[in-house]
Order: sequence, then C-alpha cells, then structure tokens
Amino acid sequence: MEREGIFAGDDPFAIAGRWLEAAEGAEINDPNAMALATVDGQGMPNVRMVLLKEIAPDGFVFYTNYGSAKGTELTAQPVAAGVLHWKSLRRQVRFRGHVTREEGAKADAYFASRSLKSRLGAWASRQSQPLASRTALMAEVAKVTAQKGTNPPRPPFWGGFKITPIEIEFWADGAFRLHDRFRWSREAPGEAWEIHRLNP
Repeated sequence: MEREGIFAGDDPFAIAGRWLEAAEGAEINDPNAMALATVDGQGMPNVRMVLLKEIAPDGFVFYTNYGSAKGTELTAQPVAAGVLHWKSLRRQVRFRGHVTREEGAKADAYFASRSLKSRLGAWASRQSQPLASRTALMAEVAKVTAQKGTNPPRPPFWGGFKITPIEIEFWADGAFRLHDRFRWSREAPGEAWEIHRLNP
C-alpha cells in the first residue's frame, strides 16, 4: 500500500511521534492533550482530557492518581481509547487497546521531574472524591508540605498507565471533506499490523 508524506513509515508509533513533534511547533497550548475514554463497571463510557507524557515504542503513556475515576475504571476494566487532535495541523490520531500500569523507576523519574507544587498537590488531592471546599484542599496541601518537605517521593497511589493499542488510525483533513485515513490494526499486542486506507 502506498503511503507517502506524513503517513510514510513502517512503525505507527514513530509516525505518531513525528505528528506530535510537528504539533509541538504549531499548537499554542498543550499539544499533548489527549481525550481518554474508559468504561465503568456498568459499561457506561467516560471521557476526559489528560496529558500524554510519552509515546513509547509500544504504547501511549499518561500519569494520574490510581484512585481517580479513570484510575479505578482502568484498574477494573483495563481497556481504553484515546484521541490526539491538532486543529492547527488538521490532523488526529485515534487509538484503542489494552492498558497496563507504568510504575517503578520510570514513574518515579517522571514524578520527580514535576514541579514541587504539583508533587505536593498529588499527595494532597483525593482525586475525583467529593471536596468540602477549596479551603479544605489548601489546608491539606499545607499539611502535606509540612510532612513531605521539598522532595516528596511518588505516592503509592499515583503513577502511569500505558495504552498498548490493537488499533491506531491516522487522519488528515482533505479538501471537500475527502480526508486521508489509514487504520493500523492487529488482533493482539505483539502481532503484525494490517494497514488499510479508509474512506473519508
């Protein structure tokens, strides 16, 4: 199948990485913003924006509180879908697949790279749980600051998730809505990809 220009290459993660790099030079804010879709225990879908932190050789990685709504949903139902959409480039990447936790040294290193206030906030926030007031949250931040100091470790309830896709679709806007779409699909992670051009 002939794929040229922005679609060229035999590695979909490398293609996605090139597109993200192009977006970093074009998008004003958060070129790594990603819509993340999960399902709860009743099969009800949920979607929210998160920040993609890495396109690994085998998946897409983001970080969160494991006790958050998305964290508990991904733990119970370890499948997800994501979309990266760049309006300035008129492109998007969609993917869906299986989810695993990204913990250990890599998660520790990413947590340490965040600002001190963000690290303290991760300790203080019971993400997605009811909150009495902002004053209560700030009091918890002050308490955590006194306890954890200026170099807090990664909380045990905080870390990464990696989506290892079984499907990735690259989409680029075309004149008269005759878009270019290529879908990479496979039955399971580790298997060979099948590539199909799709109708707009």
